[in-house]
Amino acid sequence: MSSADYMTHSAPNFAHQPVLAKEVLSGLAPKPHGYYIDATVGGGGHSRLILETDPTIHLLALDQDPMALEAARQNLEEFGDRVTFWHGNFAEFTISDRLFDGVLADLGVSSPQLDRPERGFSFRHQGALDMRMNPTQALTAAELVNHRSERELADIFYHYGEERLSRRIARRIVERRPFQTTTDLADAIAASVPGKYRHGRIHPATRVFQALRIAVNQELDVLEQLIEMVPNWLAPAGRLAIISFHSLEDRRVKHGLRNHEQLNVLTKKPIMASTEEVRQNPRARSAKLRLAERI
Repeated sequence: MSSADYMTHSAPNFAHQPVLAKEVLSGLAPKPHGYYIDATVGGGGHSRLILETDPTIHLLALDQDPMALEAARQNLEEFGDRVTFWHGNFAEFTISDRLFDGVLADLGVSSPQLDRPERGFSFRHQGALDMRMNPTQALTAAELVNHRSERELADIFYHYGEERLSRRIARRIVERRPFQTTTDLADAIAASVPGKYRHGRIHPATRVFQALRIAVNQELDVLEQLIEMVPNWLAPAGRLAIISFHSLEDRRVKHGLRNHEQLNVLTKKPIMASTEEVRQNPRARSAKLRLAERI
């Protein structure tokens, strides 16, 4: 599917419930005449909340997924020229003549991305092994699975998925490839692990799929670039809010904020979703919010 197809056919159904909404607003503390960046705008849920706090606020919305960006355009249309849109990965963004009062990055894969089989992020439905956030990039999960060596695959599964059976799974994948669909790959992974592991708390393919998604989109590398660059986007006392969803991300956020000489960490421990929010939106369970302020 081309990027044009994503925007034309998929955007209207892109509905995503923003996690930790109250906590994000409290942390960013939007102010009148403020300028903000939503570095992963998704469907625009967080951006809408920020814009609604004051009619003089302006926002720059970034996203590398054209489906998400088009959905955000539609969702935020009523705010007119108070919103500017930019297509691309936040690691590629550079500011020109303006500093911002706050930056938000929600690192989670959105519900519409997970729920659409053609995106290939989930093994719950049969779909192509894609996993690209930006459909214009060349590298896909199929390319990794079908062409990387057994050792390279094992390293990806171990380092990006914290999968302790990485070598065993990689060996089975190499023996049975090529793979074209998410369900075929998930079945092969399940068949390669012991029965007790196969019937555990999570599906045995969960960590492998996370690892492939991270590798395809270089998620940890671009996260580190964001933390390094973002103080240069912020005005003095400007706030940074990052929502992560697994330990690999959270560790990098925690240490990156703590070790950056231009940032003052505002959260000793990550802010997590309330029991009530998790009840209403189970995907908020693993969300962790950390905040910092530009010195």
